[in-house]
Amino acid sequence: MLRTLLALSMACIAITSASAATDPFVGDWKLNPSRSHISDQMKVNCIESNKCVFNLGPVAETIVLDGTDQPGEFGTTLAVAVEAPDRWKVMRKKDGHLMISAIWSLSSDANTLIDDFTSIRSDGTTNNIKYTYKRSGPGTGFTATWIGTPQAMTSPVVLQIRPYEEDGLSFSDSRGQDTNNVKFDGKDYLHSGPNSLAGFVSSGHRSASHSIELTDKVSGTLLRTRRLELSPDGKTLSVTVQIPGRTEPDTQVFERQ
Repeated sequence: MLRTLLALSMACIAITSASAATDPFVGDWKLNPSRSHISDQMKVNCIESNKCVFNLGPVAETIVLDGTDQPGEFGTTLAVAVEAPDRWKVMRKKDGHLMISAIWSLSSDANTLIDDFTSIRSDGTTNNIKYTYKRSGPGTGFTATWIGTPQAMTSPVVLQIRPYEEDGLSFSDSRGQDTNNVKFDGKDYLHSGPNSLAGFVSSGHRSASHSIELTDKVSGTLLRTRRLELSPDGKTLSVTVQIPGRTEPDTQVFERQ
């Protein structure tokens, strides 16, 4: 679940928010995968021959492997179908709309998992990413802690940042699937859009004129923290993402368009 979401200390002096017209964060920002360090972690624990516990995000989901839609995290459904002993199909829906379709394939030695991951937008367009996961820790078959990295993306990831009222910013993907309007007062602001999760909120503050810290939660559960920093020339936006339970953060590097 967290994979589509590609996807984001107080200073000792008072900081005045930049005006909407001059805010250096405003613009269109395109992800440069070659300069980024992006990883994913998921856990699968098969407790019966046809039932597994999936930790694909902060909430565990217990799913029977019969291909039917079953209650999942944050108001979604999750379905897992066994197409072969070494091949599973994984699908997630929100309000009946297919959001994610993925094929998981194990290598012959079962130490590598290939995830052919497709996200489906509300307008029917798609984005495909292929992940390669390596087994970490004990387990057989699909049961394991899997550590993965993306190998290829079929369409660019673009972050749009726009002014919001007098002292805030609006963060959105380029296709309007998820939008978050935030003021930097530490309060929670709800996300909107066809692919936004129910109860998805962000709060933020400026720690410097070229640095923003955001905290993302879903239904009160901490999802991640993001630190956004602009380069001195204003042409590069670096986003450091820290996810609970992971020791190493992700770093996403965006370039101004």
